[in-house]
Amino acid sequence: MSLAWQSRLDRFKKARVLVVGDIMHDVFIWGHVKRISPEAPVPVVEVARETSLLGGSANVVNNIVALGAKAALAGVIGRDPAGDAVLRALDAVKADRTCVHRSPRRPTPVKTRIIAHNQQVVRFDREDKRPLSPDTFQAMWRSINRLLPRIDAVIVSDYAKGMISEELMLRLIKLCADKKKLLAVDPKPEHGDWYRGVNIITPNNKEASEMAGFEIETEDDLKKAGKELLDRLQCAAVLITRGEKGMSLFTPETAPVSIPAHAREVYDVTGAGDTVVATLTVALVAGMSLVDAVKAANIAAGIVVGKIGTSIATLDEIKAVVNNRKNK
Repeated sequence: MSLAWQSRLDRFKKARVLVVGDIMHDVFIWGHVKRISPEAPVPVVEVARETSLLGGSANVVNNIVALGAKAALAGVIGRDPAGDAVLRALDAVKADRTCVHRSPRRPTPVKTRIIAHNQQVVRFDREDKRPLSPDTFQAMWRSINRLLPRIDAVIVSDYAKGMISEELMLRLIKLCADKKKLLAVDPKPEHGDWYRGVNIITPNNKEASEMAGFEIETEDDLKKAGKELLDRLQCAAVLITRGEKGMSLFTPETAPVSIPAHAREVYDVTGAGDTVVATLTVALVAGMSLVDAVKAANIAAGIVVGKIGTSIATLDEIKAVVNNRKNK
């Protein structure tokens, strides 16, 4: 590991990042399939265990903490058992939850995945996608305003579950610009125009296709989409994640930079986008160049997709990969 990389990675622990977005509770039911149901042509899963994790924007927080940085979360959960579980998990990782609001009228979104033989069999969701009520929105905004002076960057984790709105994005973009805070977005295509003026967005290939308005099938398509998103959103950078093809970075001033995928084996892509935006943002706050921050995010994503379930990449795991590459 170069001294420059070592220094920047060690500075991850000084980063303070606020995540704004749709909080979810991820439940995993693990088991085995030994037979087909006599009632219908579906597998019968014999349940062995059940686990739960922070999901959605809360998984971004989990990734930030795993990198050694400090994280805060802004969002809405219900007054229900799933909401209780989210708060316990946030406390366990010592995340700041002063901007997490509980609503008696809005259930905590829950995604339940059935996993058998290291493969996802089915997923079922419980959620309410309605926009926030005016009083909840105002309470949320007041708490974000109070916290912002104590953080270095903001990540918007948009899962289109009602938390992120055009008004919220307009306010966040202005506030972050005024306070000189980095603003990164893990986007949802249907909200594309809301992100105009952010610093960086991190769509995957499918999301970038939908936002650009055409399929990305060739390298020329990719370059065209990157330029289209830069021009339309007037942002400083667009990072398109491409699965087994790696990542491609676009900025207004330089030629596109493509980085090959790091993962040797892909078991589960669940949460990989959360890992990318978390690592990229923390790395930039720590003083890495944009290209090096993308390389760090690529390493972290490669670690995560090699695991089953909503996963994280720790700082030690990233350091191990970097050291291994240096020693080869």
